Amino acid sequence: MATQVEASVLHGVKDLRIESRQLPPPFANEVQIQIASTGLCGSDLHYYSHYRNGDILVREPLSLGHESSGIVTEVGSSVSDLRPGDKVALEVGLPCERCPKCKEGRYNICKEMKFRSSGKSFPHFQGTLQQRINHPAKWCYKLPEDVGLDVGALLEPLGVALHAFRRSLMQPEATVLVFGAGAVGLLCAAVAKLKGASRVIIADIDAGRLEFAVQNGFAHNSYTVPMRRGKDIDESLTMAKETAEAIGKIDGVGEVDTVFECTGVPSCVQAGIYSTRPGGRLMLVGMGHPIQTLPLAAAALREVDIVGVFRYANTYPESIEIVQQAMRSKDGPDFSKLVTHRFCGLEEAPKAFEMAGKTKDADGRLVLKVVIDSSEGAPPSKL
Repeated sequence: MATQVEASVLHGVKDLRIESRQLPPPFANEVQIQIASTGLCGSDLHYYSHYRNGDILVREPLSLGHESSGIVTEVGSSVSDLRPGDKVALEVGLPCERCPKCKEGRYNICKEMKFRSSGKSFPHFQGTLQQRINHPAKWCYKLPEDVGLDVGALLEPLGVALHAFRRSLMQPEATVLVFGAGAVGLLCAAVAKLKGASRVIIADIDAGRLEFAVQNGFAHNSYTVPMRRGKDIDESLTMAKETAEAIGKIDGVGEVDTVFECTGVPSCVQAGIYSTRPGGRLMLVGMGHPIQTLPLAAAALREVDIVGVFRYANTYPESIEIVQQAMRSKDGPDFSKLVTHRFCGLEEAPKAFEMAGKTKDADGRLVLKVVIDSSEGAPPSKL
């Protein structure tokens, strides 16, 4: 018998409505999940604010949300490894599992990928800002007792950081620079640190975020990027060189082995090229400006590899291990502190999205990751 659930549905720019949906029992290979925690991501904000994400247009009402965890409430007849009451994190991208990329394990770039809360596939694959959803058990990961549901939701962006680390081929004792101290940048820094980097420097224009990063064990040092723009490309590249030189003077680190660029801002990508040692790697993690002006000769003549990163593949089990490793670490990072604001109930979604678009709240507190609890009977927000 179908269950009636509530969902937060986007109908236009900043037009979120609560609607009822009929949720059928799970198929044999599925589980039904009461969604308990959904973190708001930059792509969610783009859809909310513009009803599009770059060139991807929303073509029908869409529930947002894809960084999620919850409680299993019902299991399909062929599911044996999960049972009601289990806490799970959801991997919400469903690849075709037939194409060459899927067969070689790179299903994140499957052309037939259906990804919850994305407008790319049509009909759209509805996101997790619903009280309950059915989802294939294969893409649900049981959380250990010591991993909470909010941290379980963070496994999705942590997967991006882990995937970036894997593609970086970073070696132990490497020196690392991260541009961008948002959630993904902080997670990239944390993964590099936990994987044995000797020095992790994080750079951003926001001094408050940098202070958070160092104080909470996400990075060893930080650099506040000046707020300035060149009047032309020559002046912009000169400024990028100056930024790289200033960062290189921190602890005498010089050029670094690996740069994780998590902003997509041209000046940071440029500085990233200049900051990377000969033979090093610049990882393009942030999705910013689609067209960039870059000093490619500075990369080519020093054999700096520029490597793209898109989502993740096969990361959840190791991400859970990373979270548990961090819990045992004496100097952090404390992943739970990334969740700075929590809203309870789908009716609070508009407030949550407005908060996620800020860097500080009305009380001057840092805004990093905003989470919505959409479960039935969720208590009112105390924010």
